[in-house]
Amino acid sequence: MILDRIQKENDIKKINPDEYALLAQEIRTFLIRKISVSGGHLGSNLGVVELTMALHLALNLPEDKIIFDVGHQSYTHKILTGRKDAFENLRKFGGISGFPKRKESDCDAFDTGHSSTSISAGLGLVMARERLHQHHTVVSVIGDGALTGGMAYEALNNASKLETNFIIVLNDNDRSISENVGGISRYLESIRTAEGYQDFKVALQKKLMRMPKGEQVVNKLKRYKSSLKQLFVPGMFFEDMGITYLGPVYGHDIREIVRLLKAAKKINHTVLLHVCTKKGMGYAPAERHPARFHGTEPFDIETGLPLKGKSKASYTDIFSTVMIKQAARNDRVLAITAAMPDGTGLNRFRNLYPDRFFDVGIAEGHAVTFAAGLSAGGMIPVVAVYSSFLQRAYDQMVHDVCIQNLHVVFCIDRAGLVGADGETHQGIFDLSYLSSIPNMHVLAPKNKWELSDMIKFAIDFQGPIAIRYPRGQAYDGLSKFRSPIVLGKSEKIYEEGGVQILAVGSMVKTGEAVRMNLKEKGYSCSLVNARFVKPIDGDMVRKAAEKGSLIVTMEENVLSGGFGERVRAFAGENGLDVPILNIGIPDAYVEHGNVDILKREIGIDEDTVTERILKELQGKEPERQG
Repeated sequence: MILDRIQKENDIKKINPDEYALLAQEIRTFLIRKISVSGGHLGSNLGVVELTMALHLALNLPEDKIIFDVGHQSYTHKILTGRKDAFENLRKFGGISGFPKRKESDCDAFDTGHSSTSISAGLGLVMARERLHQHHTVVSVIGDGALTGGMAYEALNNASKLETNFIIVLNDNDRSISENVGGISRYLESIRTAEGYQDFKVALQKKLMRMPKGEQVVNKLKRYKSSLKQLFVPGMFFEDMGITYLGPVYGHDIREIVRLLKAAKKINHTVLLHVCTKKGMGYAPAERHPARFHGTEPFDIETGLPLKGKSKASYTDIFSTVMIKQAARNDRVLAITAAMPDGTGLNRFRNLYPDRFFDVGIAEGHAVTFAAGLSAGGMIPVVAVYSSFLQRAYDQMVHDVCIQNLHVVFCIDRAGLVGADGETHQGIFDLSYLSSIPNMHVLAPKNKWELSDMIKFAIDFQGPIAIRYPRGQAYDGLSKFRSPIVLGKSEKIYEEGGVQILAVGSMVKTGEAVRMNLKEKGYSCSLVNARFVKPIDGDMVRKAAEKGSLIVTMEENVLSGGFGERVRAFAGENGLDVPILNIGIPDAYVEHGNVDILKREIGIDEDTVTERILKELQGKEPERQG
């Protein structure tokens, strides 16, 4: 195999160009085989095989820098930098990440897991290069989807003023190439990127500027040149900003991409190379169903179908069903997502109520302010978003929603530990950042029925309100406990003396198991479903302090600023003399891996929690129930 000859970065340069096509095929076969077992991002990676090969041929790693945006399409990059054998443990605990990681390889220039950041990061690397008088090339690879994020345009605006080389590769996997435009474009590019032409243009401009009224002549020539190029050249948006546009080029033609990258390296300002690729390229199921193979579970290679059968309903499924019912009941209910209709469960809503569904692209900040405007206009907007992505709209929640006390419903999926996607995607901060905002109300359901009840409550509520729920199969235990949702009130599950467990959302299930463990040791134990993180149920905390020997708070969120700290603060402010043990995620980022393994590692699994409580109770006699 040709692929076996690539053991480290730059080994691809030893491959005969006649073998490039076969190498690309081998890489695709390797990716399909590995991801069919481990799961991961397949479609995007199949689409950038030739583009990544071209980058590695045109650049010298790790001296030159590549920043991938979002980063989930970096699998070929990892293979070409000597990490092929590590794919046995891709996205597993202790294995390699599915995203670029600087601590993993010197060839990973920047950690990227959220969208629209690569141009900003690349610009920073370029300016650092200039300050240190270095000469390497910096390339930011950004997808057309990521280019819907406003941060990308802020960076483009800044990059347009550069007077040194910076290459942006626009990976456009949603458009075909027009032969006519491509032919004219290639001709003009060959002139504009020729070294002699660039030198002539600079020299002529300098001479004209030294002449009387030379500046007026230069400006007229520029306007004339632009009016001609508007007729023939795509990408004039970038050209008008002062960014040289090259393309579009067929994204699976390695030699052509290499040629243009080498030309782009000669230009002393920002260059955008437009590359058109096909998502899922080379694997028919992924080409037909790119959304399904964006992030896939293990699948059968022959059919492309998931290996495991249909599981029980997920929390996302519950949200999807309830939203449709609420929309039928109230025509003021609208749904907003930031480029995640599949992931958030809004596809069915979109199909049934297309005029009440809004996908704003990868623009969470805009989504929230847009929702605020809808609310101010009399609508009931529901913003469906992943926990880690909502962090990007904190400012808009503070300034545009909560200051005005507007009725916007935030349905926050993937809250808590999400597993294989790792640090950038763990939803472990939302209880803290949401609770810090005045006027915000924060809820978390213990099971699937409570999520349904909370969504209905939130839609009928007045004011900003957020419901956070985890990824994956919805818990269907504790079904007999379903008291009505009352603002700021918790729910008693089991009421005894002794240990008082106050659990939030997904941790109620863990709390139930911990309670059984303590009962087996002879300790009495109450279990409370907190329901509301904000406003906190002060009466519940008082009663727990009166009845209990120890209060234990449990949350799948960082301890700093979370539910446990709020309980501890309330107890201190109200003079409640009772020991409190806060169980949550320590002050650290949590790496990728199986969720059950991660819970054990950070100490929020039932066995570790039980041990910690027993340690707190050492020296105290068990309070046995008669």
